[in-house]
Amino acid sequence: MEYRELGRTGVKVSALCLGTMTFGEQNSEAEGHAQMDYAIDHGINIFDSAELYPIPPKPETHGRTEEIIGTWLAARKNRDKVMIATKVAGRGKATWLRRDGSAPRLSEMQIMEAVEGSLRRLQTDYIDLYQLHWPDRPIRAFEGLNYEHRDDESHPIHDILTVLAKLVASGKVRFLGLSNETPWGVMSFLKAAEQHDLPRIVSIQNAFNLVNRVFEIGLSEIFYREQVSLLAYSPLGQGYLSGKYEDGALPPHSRKTLFNRLGRYEMGNGPRAISTYVALAKKHGFDPAQMAIAFAVSQAFVASTIIGATTLQQLETDIAATGLRLSGDVLADIDRIHLDYPNPCP
Repeated sequence: MEYRELGRTGVKVSALCLGTMTFGEQNSEAEGHAQMDYAIDHGINIFDSAELYPIPPKPETHGRTEEIIGTWLAARKNRDKVMIATKVAGRGKATWLRRDGSAPRLSEMQIMEAVEGSLRRLQTDYIDLYQLHWPDRPIRAFEGLNYEHRDDESHPIHDILTVLAKLVASGKVRFLGLSNETPWGVMSFLKAAEQHDLPRIVSIQNAFNLVNRVFEIGLSEIFYREQVSLLAYSPLGQGYLSGKYEDGALPPHSRKTLFNRLGRYEMGNGPRAISTYVALAKKHGFDPAQMAIAFAVSQAFVASTIIGATTLQQLETDIAATGLRLSGDVLADIDRIHLDYPNPCP
């Protein structure tokens, strides 16, 4: 397993991060524990979660994922062996997240409530990387490329960072990160940190995969100039780049079969691009999932690529991708496909 520095922290994280959003929905507590054991045994030293998880988010299940990580930490007594990353929900409508029924916002009261809840469920007294799951301002965080401006009453970035600084000063949080953020958002957090002597953002967790390379357009320059690392999520395009949905297949217990929430990978040129990448992997004798993960891992701006699995067999396949090095010819083939189908699934 390769290890890379997280931002400017001096802390090294494994090239793969275990995503846990299936724990408590598609995976039982025992299955979640087995995945974490396997991940640790194979060199992974960072797990990613969120107060909202498992997915799909529901009032009756939110927080279960963190609880499963917490019972594992309590049983294994190895808190110092793993970095725990989790997230506070941004602006939304899930009124069941907060005790008073408020809609989620990144106010001081809500952030403090959220972090205390995560600490309790995780059975730990500190969080290594605390991330804003998506912005407080109203933007298209999960689909689309264009920015649609709307007047809003969102909490100023300086105010949000000031609250997060209190968590760092108290020792409840070590490092701060963003997620589903834009170049303007990242630079605004960095500017606020510099101007007001507040903690610096060390990472951003955004989607990055063969059919969504939007990070390369603006955010990658921020990595090179400001060393804000990418935690790349969805390297398999929610499973599509593994090839398991080819020709209309609906594997039992898959997210598409259970929840039918994967629409962005079925629109426009998405299906054609995905099939072309799957065919390319097979042409070179690769497992399509491993080629897709290896592509994300190969990027210099990626500190860690987040993998998620519902079976140990899937997890074994994903972790084995770290042994795959894509040749210049393969990368050239990937870039040719990208020119034909640029970012069809943002």
